[in-house]
Amino acid sequence: MQFLVYILIYPFLWFVSILPFRLLYVFSDGLYFILYYIVGYRKKVVKENLNLVFPEKSEKEIKTITKKFFHHLCDMVVESIKSISISEEEMKKRFVFTNIEEVHKIEDANKSMVMMCAHYGSWEWIFVLQTYVKSMGYGIYKRIANKHFDKLVKSIRAKYNSYLITTKEAIPRLIEAKNNGERTINGFISDQSPKLHKAFHWNEFMNIKVPIHTGAEMLAKKLDMAVIFFSVKKIKRGYYETTFKTITMEPNEYKDYEITDIFLKLVEKQIYEAPEYYLWTHKRWKHRNDVPPEFQ
Repeated sequence: MQFLVYILIYPFLWFVSILPFRLLYVFSDGLYFILYYIVGYRKKVVKENLNLVFPEKSEKEIKTITKKFFHHLCDMVVESIKSISISEEEMKKRFVFTNIEEVHKIEDANKSMVMMCAHYGSWEWIFVLQTYVKSMGYGIYKRIANKHFDKLVKSIRAKYNSYLITTKEAIPRLIEAKNNGERTINGFISDQSPKLHKAFHWNEFMNIKVPIHTGAEMLAKKLDMAVIFFSVKKIKRGYYETTFKTITMEPNEYKDYEITDIFLKLVEKQIYEAPEYYLWTHKRWKHRNDVPPEFQ
């Protein structure tokens, strides 16, 4: 059944991926109309989240941000499909690194690194970073249920010497790499909400106390990796600038969760500057009423 779904859908995805960008965004506009006006995909969740974190904004302002967000979301969908066929040259033109030397400094220090980011801007084309560096690249991800689509996504990343591994695979694989003297760059999207039974740290995110993912920090400390943050700025449709900020070269000099809290403040700064580029469809604040007494 999974293979049948794959062979039915993949030709359509491939066709979309070979469209020139001008037509690709016409497709995105059509997708926006369907999702926003007809299906209403998670529109209620988006507005609830925006009202929650921006109580000072008017209904008109919330509606404007919501529409801009859905436009951006649809652009991201078609851009991720474009990854199937986009050339390296085209991707480098559209996803620019403003200070790649920050990554090179860490490599020159012969250290592996944990690269933290949020569901902000665009993260789909970050794997082109591997064409600028010498370290092996790994992205920590959740496996796709359909094994054929999972294989497709992995193959796209592998074109640029970047590989996807699950959370369970990460520690043994990266310990092995360290023991073999390999340098690695390990990407984490670290702003999602953890399961309550795995929540070891709570803090305010956008002025609301929530459980925080700490896996990236814990891995950095366990394997003595530098920690670097990357932010993505949307310049215009299909064009992004990525900027790196080294949080620390010595993670074990920080108290537990301090690095994670620094990361969250950097994420907040992005959101306040341009909220329409954050992924508001996720129920990031769903556990705000479940704060344990020791964290209140």
